[in-house]
Amino acid sequence: MASHPYISGPGNITQMIGYLKKNFPATVTSETVKKYGLASNNESYVINALQFIGLIDEEGKRQENAHDVLTTHDEEEFQSKFAGLIKTSYSELFEMYGDEAWTLPKAKLIGYFRQSDKTSDVIGARQAAVFQAFRSIAGYEVLAEPKGAAVAGGKKPKAAAAKVPKAKIEAAPLDVADPAHPGAKVPPKPDMALTVRIEINLPAEGTQDTYDAIFKSIKTHLYP
Repeated sequence: MASHPYISGPGNITQMIGYLKKNFPATVTSETVKKYGLASNNESYVINALQFIGLIDEEGKRQENAHDVLTTHDEEEFQSKFAGLIKTSYSELFEMYGDEAWTLPKAKLIGYFRQSDKTSDVIGARQAAVFQAFRSIAGYEVLAEPKGAAVAGGKKPKAAAAKVPKAKIEAAPLDVADPAHPGAKVPPKPDMALTVRIEINLPAEGTQDTYDAIFKSIKTHLYP
């Protein structure tokens, strides 16, 4: 049997301790838990957790030092005292990891509880979750587990196809407008000097294939 407490919903333990902070009766039993509507059919797991950290004894009677902790009004002082209860209750864990236990990721906590209590993966995860709930009450935030980027369908995302920049080609019109007849165009006279300027802006990041494609396009379209 596991020596460390566990439950499928550790939030029930957190809520129960919240109720006890407001009113800590002389005796706390499964009926007390049921009265608050917590952990339906799992009230005994909440009681076991409260007993483990020394809030109540095996008969459910309130412990005086625990009453002193839970009735501390100043939140920082309460967290400090509650942390003392947790360190005492999980003494072997803190002997192994020291104060690092307050920030251990869940995976390491599961490994510790499984080795310590010879429990299954499911029970070990629940034991780790209960400890995380306790340390959260003591003022230590639970660290989020790192997650890798999700890939839909288990496939790696395809690399975006490289775009080949188009060359900018500017050419002066070859036809010359006849000012006497708007809209009509006349071919240049044999003795008329005509200059055609072509400007090509080559991309700096282009490859040899890019340049070859540009000049091939010029040859095809400008010199049929």
